[in-house]
Amino acid sequence: MASLKEVRNRIVSVNSTQQITKAMKMVAAAKLRRAQDNIMQMRPYAQKLGEMLTTVSSGAESAVDSPLKTVRPIEKVLIVVVTSDRGLCGAFNTNIVKATLLLIEQKYAAQAARGNVEIFAIGKKGAESLAKRGFVVNKNYMDLFGRLNFVAVKQAAEEIMKAFSDGQYDAVDLVYNEFKNVATQIIHTDRFLPITAEDKTTRTKTAEVNYIFEPTEEEILAELIPKSLKIQLYRSVLESNASEQGARMTAMDKATENAQELLKELKLVYNRTRQAAITTEILEIVGGAEALKN
Repeated sequence: MASLKEVRNRIVSVNSTQQITKAMKMVAAAKLRRAQDNIMQMRPYAQKLGEMLTTVSSGAESAVDSPLKTVRPIEKVLIVVVTSDRGLCGAFNTNIVKATLLLIEQKYAAQAARGNVEIFAIGKKGAESLAKRGFVVNKNYMDLFGRLNFVAVKQAAEEIMKAFSDGQYDAVDLVYNEFKNVATQIIHTDRFLPITAEDKTTRTKTAEVNYIFEPTEEEILAELIPKSLKIQLYRSVLESNASEQGARMTAMDKATENAQELLKELKLVYNRTRQAAITTEILEIVGGAEALKN
């Protein structure tokens, strides 16, 4: 049985840990409210922009030749992986890494065997984990969450689009967590590039609308496609940010509860140990008194 001092030290240690997890839960809750507001404001805009792109491109698809719509045999693949910069958020990052590995295994096993699968990391945890597994990782925007704004995400999207247009990659996929609620995050593995008619129609089903275009459909579409991709990436990053804070809040809440349960057990052990020590001391005193009497 542990000594009283050891049990007391463990109680102090667990108490300190519980205070830290409570504080982290409160911080995550505050960040979650801001992140949730941001994503709720972004979703309607992103959805409407997607609908507009679908409607316009369906009529102009044969006339508009955009390098971002070029379908090539898939030889080189880029996977944009959105994770977090820090841990202590449960299985949030692990699930994204697993989903990425599963995507590679199911769709790009042949390309991976030739070393033609690269990772574009947004978030340090995914970059570190996938780099350890031997993948080539682009870390230019690994710390994007430290400067999260549309300008930074826009630059990342432009770099990805330029690499695809230049033929460096034949397909670009996006892996991220979509925020549903505090306890639930939905993993998405979406095709980012090239833009195809199938991708657009499966994402959004819109009613037929007759638009008057000024300037031409082609000019509008040439402007709309890059903007839509930038907004899509920005929304994915915001979704991941909100999901991260929700996952961290849930993890810290569970850790606080576990610490409370452990404290109950330790206090019970402490009381039993203390009672046993007192009983031993009493027996020693009684034994000593009897020896003196005899």
